[in-house]
Amino acid sequence: MPPISKPAPKSAAGSLASFAPWAAEGGVRVYLRPVGLLPIAAWSAGAAVPLAGGRFAFATAELIVRQGARIERAFAPLTEILAWGWERGTAVAQSLDRRLGALTRGRAPFGGLDLGRPRIMAIVNVTPDSFSDGGDFFDAGTAIAHGEAMLEAGADLLDIGGESTRPGSAAVSPEEEEARVLPVVRHFAAKGAVVSVDTRHARVMRAALDAGAALINDVAGLRDPGALPLVAEKAAPVVVMHMQGEPGTMQRNPAYEDAALDVFDWLEERVGACLAAGVPLDRIAVDPGIGFGKTVEHNLDILRHTALYHGLGCALLIGLSRKTLIGKLSRNEPPKERLAGSLAGGLETLNQGAHILRVHDVPQTVQACAVWEGLHPARVP
Repeated sequence: MPPISKPAPKSAAGSLASFAPWAAEGGVRVYLRPVGLLPIAAWSAGAAVPLAGGRFAFATAELIVRQGARIERAFAPLTEILAWGWERGTAVAQSLDRRLGALTRGRAPFGGLDLGRPRIMAIVNVTPDSFSDGGDFFDAGTAIAHGEAMLEAGADLLDIGGESTRPGSAAVSPEEEEARVLPVVRHFAAKGAVVSVDTRHARVMRAALDAGAALINDVAGLRDPGALPLVAEKAAPVVVMHMQGEPGTMQRNPAYEDAALDVFDWLEERVGACLAAGVPLDRIAVDPGIGFGKTVEHNLDILRHTALYHGLGCALLIGLSRKTLIGKLSRNEPPKERLAGSLAGGLETLNQGAHILRVHDVPQTVQACAVWEGLHPARVP
């Protein structure tokens, strides 16, 4: 760890001296959200720490302290934050140290993909009723042609789903889901493409992995009782997504005490369950679940706090392509006319270190990411 991770003398925490005096009490949680991100090469040696092993580094963070509904926030240099932690006692100091360690640890390849540059997960909906392109690629032949075009356009992996999880959608039986996705999974696995199966059913996960899928993308966060044991058994990488409620009802009245922190806490619990089951951090990606049981304001709060989720120590995936919030923030455009908003939101999350973007519009996203990489080189020229 670079020198900045070492606690400064206690007097250095002057600006935080009166911050959250109750932080040493029981039941307190602390969080770190990196801010002021700059390319690593822009910092002098020891002046900053890397974010998730990537191209950005930071020396300042938002310190958030929470005890139930009581929340305080402050921005300060890491040296002051760490010194403040030691002043509050060993438990707080150790919690901050764990948060900083998770934020700065390098990320191994996920699903065989190096995370040193943004990766694009292309959406292949083999469904009649998905919110954006339902029915466009419902039969296997059309879905395969669509996936081929996405790979040609530069997609890094294909996310193949057979059940719509749009707000208000009805559940699909695992048998029907398998009939929809397995021919497509087999086709792309046979040609060596990286294939993800988008499902919340353990039975479908097993069938897709046996058919050659490389990883699981579960909008339900492995809540099917058979899902987590299966992921551990198969040593399969998994994307764990947050969703409040079920697709059929999730948008009726979503409520949070603090959306960004509540989602973080839920994901942290699921990551802990994965670790306990024998699934290591390097095989876990987290997705805060934009649009899944969240209002526009909830979604915006989460997106503003994208960098916070690196504190889980995992790869970070963001899926906001064509989502409802884009239409509600502009002129209520239909899903296929939300490309500009999808790109704007996706690039903002890359500015906060997101590793994978899940998208519908692959050629345009590939082009946007190429420009973004040119503006944010891994090493400053």
